[in-house]
Amino acid sequence: MTRTTAAPHDEPPRRSRLLRTTTVAAVLVPLCLAGWLGWQAVADRGRDDTGAAHAAGAAAAPPSGPFSAAPFSAPAGTAPPGAPGGAADPPAAAQAAPTADPTAAPTASESAGSATALAGRTVLIDPGHNPGNAAHTTEINRQVDIGNARKECDTTGTSTNAGYSEAEYTLDVSRRARAILTARGATVVLVQDGDQSWGPCIDARAKAGATAHADAAVSVHGDGGPPGGSGFHVIMPAKVVAGTADNSAIVAPSHRLGLLLRDSFHAATGEPYADYIASQGLDTRSDLGGLNLSTVPKVFIECGNMRNSTDAKRMTDPQWRQQAAQGIADALTAFLTTR
Repeated sequence: MTRTTAAPHDEPPRRSRLLRTTTVAAVLVPLCLAGWLGWQAVADRGRDDTGAAHAAGAAAAPPSGPFSAAPFSAPAGTAPPGAPGGAADPPAAAQAAPTADPTAAPTASESAGSATALAGRTVLIDPGHNPGNAAHTTEINRQVDIGNARKECDTTGTSTNAGYSEAEYTLDVSRRARAILTARGATVVLVQDGDQSWGPCIDARAKAGATAHADAAVSVHGDGGPPGGSGFHVIMPAKVVAGTADNSAIVAPSHRLGLLLRDSFHAATGEPYADYIASQGLDTRSDLGGLNLSTVPKVFIECGNMRNSTDAKRMTDPQWRQQAAQGIADALTAFLTTR
């Protein structure tokens, strides 16, 4: 390619001032227009992705590079200072109504509601037998009137083959159930709390519900059945109107309590219904003074067969006893809060 070199000090021909101005304008206007169109495209893309405020911040940021100032980075959901809806405005997420989280812990007001579910209610729990009965055979063998018969004041109860007594079991589970029910707002009365040397007698146990003005009562027991039989069952009162006994008013509500107790205990413990006595975990009897003489809804629960090795293993486990107490407490709660 041949180059033509101008002589030293030669100058190109001079153009008029108007021509120079027109030439500069012709060059700059297209360049400015192209720049504005490029900026607008970036801004529009920003609006599509993150909203107008965020796009404005991106357009205002200085170009990046090793010597450039770090661009302003606004917290998520906010606009840069000076932009419309800037830092003084709450983020959009904060303005939206909160969405309920089904896995969240209950609020204080919700917890207070459960803590008062049984407020104003009184429950009687009757821990069967007494650890001291064996040392007071004369007292517990005394006959008492149960309306349609006479029976021993109390008995020693049964035990596992390893010597864990029914009286120890019933007192432990009753105390656990009391703690659960008390936390729900109930007043809980125990017929005996390890504070009596023996008894009390079955007629006194039956009358304790009326004395406490209880809304419901449960007598807690462990059975001493054949070693090959296992499972739990609930005993409900048959109607008895004889002598000093008249439980006709409590038979129907007691049966409702019995059904609730069977279902709640089974759900809480996984214990099967007894396979050696009763039917589908339910029995109705007229020979128990604690039911014949009661004037408040009352049932018995035989939580398992302590003479059976499988049941005995469950009943000697503190964790399982807590589940048993939970089942009893849940049944009483359902009985007192639903009709």
